[in-house]
Amino acid sequence: MAVPAMMGQHPTASRPSVTDQVFDELQRQVMTLELAPGTRISEVEVAKTLDVSSQPVRDAFYRLSKLGFLVIRPQRATTVSLISPAAVMQSRFIRTALEVETVAVAATALGQRDLDALADILDRQKQAVDAEDRPTFHQLDDLFHYEICTRAGLGFVWELVAENKGHMDRVRMLSLSFASERAYQDHLHIFEALKARDPLAAVRTMREHLSRISVMIDRIRDENRDWFADE
Repeated sequence: MAVPAMMGQHPTASRPSVTDQVFDELQRQVMTLELAPGTRISEVEVAKTLDVSSQPVRDAFYRLSKLGFLVIRPQRATTVSLISPAAVMQSRFIRTALEVETVAVAATALGQRDLDALADILDRQKQAVDAEDRPTFHQLDDLFHYEICTRAGLGFVWELVAENKGHMDRVRMLSLSFASERAYQDHLHIFEALKARDPLAAVRTMREHLSRISVMIDRIRDENRDWFADE
């Protein structure tokens, strides 16, 4: 279930460089919390684990630090950054601005084949919810939004979303322990609005869906205080 440009962004390259591959893998581990906030991470250990030289790892570390996911301090251990509520809210703002406009276009642009493809994703999401398969649900969540963008003829929007949603993703992963069913229901409402070719309803449901993180973040922070920055 590959979704183009979900993590690292190098759409013009037919083959990602070693640095791109290292970056993508580390970013995936950070986004999925395999590398939890505050975890120490070593260039030497990563290079050994991924069987690459130190330079692409160093370059990937630098890129991740510029995005705010690694904290690199001279003569001290490099660590995965704590989750910044302010960065999460900035990510949500950008994503909402982009996807609300996109779903308005999609409401009149999508045909029956496009709707059938979205319905299939929703069926698989329901299976993931019932199985409590959070990683698969997270992938399908992204796939649902990606397909709306690309099938509306606005694939470039997803590239922008993917570049800016990382801080939001870590909180989304934590929310799946209690909010998968709610997210699935939101997707159903977005789908019904698209099916009805109702741009106003599509905009309203998308905005509601993406705004839920503003409510959930306090609960998530209370349950995972060691993973959040004091702001």
